[in-house]
Amino acid sequence: MKTKRILIVDDEPRTREGLKRTLEKWSEGQYEITCLDNAQKAIDYLSIRSVDLLITDIRMPKMTGLKLIEILKKQKKQPMFIIISAYSEFEYAQQALRYGVVNYLLKPIGKTKLIEAVEEALKRQEEMDKSKVIEKMIDDDLIDLKKRELYTRSIKQAVSYIDQHYCEDVTLKEVADHVHLNPSYLSTLFKEELGMSFTDYLTKVRIQRAKQLLLTTDLNITEVAESVGYNTAKYFNRVFKDHVNMTPSMFRKVNENAF
Repeated sequence: MKTKRILIVDDEPRTREGLKRTLEKWSEGQYEITCLDNAQKAIDYLSIRSVDLLITDIRMPKMTGLKLIEILKKQKKQPMFIIISAYSEFEYAQQALRYGVVNYLLKPIGKTKLIEAVEEALKRQEEMDKSKVIEKMIDDDLIDLKKRELYTRSIKQAVSYIDQHYCEDVTLKEVADHVHLNPSYLSTLFKEELGMSFTDYLTKVRIQRAKQLLLTTDLNITEVAESVGYNTAKYFNRVFKDHVNMTPSMFRKVNENAF
């Protein structure tokens, strides 16, 4: 598990040190917390490292916190944002919302409110990171297949049925019965319209779902196998390795630091 990083940017020494002490005590050393006294230093800092959460004051000399966020929003890797301010101007709050700021805290900031805001922001960051990783793991063939509009009604129904029942012991005959076709004819349609067999499509769907479960849950390999329609972990391991070039356990280990 990678260490979470929080950056505090405020030109008032008392405020930023107070925030840092509160968060260090709350996090019990689990997070790396850094303080800077102006926006330009924050930009320089973030040009060589990433953070999960940026807490910034609005009114600072030379560059405001909102301008800092505007600049950082253009970067590929964006942190979550929390704004702190001694002013409750509606215009500031409105602009902060447009920039996707998670929270707008007014000074003096209570410890409970600060911690609740930070917990919410880090939770959102974690969910966003997970979504990005899962996106990268999506099977391109499945994406292309879903985008096509040229399928016959029978194939659309068959694909929909598989997408809903992949976790069961679904067979070609069962799907053929569902769409009122002969199994041999449905098999031919799969190859002609999807460019793959019924078994290949079912396997792709199962492996895709297995990847998601491996990255987002604590289910063990046997439980993941059963969740995607495989009766034994041994067979699931073999199929997964054939398609991903690594075992489910290795896949989980390689990607665990993504979060």
